[in-house]
Amino acid sequence: MAHMAFTVGFDLDMTLIDSRPGIRACYQALSERTGTYIDADLAVTRLGPPLAEELVNWFPAEEVEAVADEYRAMYPTIAIAATPALAGAREAIAAVRQAGGQAIVVTAKYQPNAKLHLAHLGLEPDAVIGDLWAEQKAEALREHEAAVYVGDHVGDVRGARTAGALSVAVATGPCSPEELRAAGADVVLTDLSEFPGWLSDYRPARA
Repeated sequence: MAHMAFTVGFDLDMTLIDSRPGIRACYQALSERTGTYIDADLAVTRLGPPLAEELVNWFPAEEVEAVADEYRAMYPTIAIAATPALAGAREAIAAVRQAGGQAIVVTAKYQPNAKLHLAHLGLEPDAVIGDLWAEQKAEALREHEAAVYVGDHVGDVRGARTAGALSVAVATGPCSPEELRAAGADVVLTDLSEFPGWLSDYRPARA
């Protein structure tokens, strides 16, 4: 088997998919089921960190693990169909393949639910690794020898830098371009529709 020339990692929420509608609906359903108020509109403005980091704002710490399990169980029937791909997501993955590379997804999302999103949208990365946040993402990026990691959050920038990968940030999530640059992003794009053009320039520069 020929060795792939390079690997590009992508974050999932607010990088490849607009998960806000599905997550909002899931938080609303969780609030109704538990009788606990959750400001779902506020919660979806700060997507990126692990689920528990959001739930601790609404539930006692000792309940968070059980509530998180309930949320994840509800998620497939509520959130998957409501979640679209973001502009340029398909083209970005295709551009990596066309350039002779492989595309992987490294996300803080519960891995089975991450895979459901990708399957529903017909996005087919070479690997999906879930349950990793910020610097933890470096584990998977190193394992897959990723040269580039693309994400929307300063946590994604930290993950890329920890792994020694080039940090490409997209300003489609909760972090502004200025925040992403200040965190150390090497490249900041408006969204993934700019990624294929950037990639075509990047690879000759590597060579």
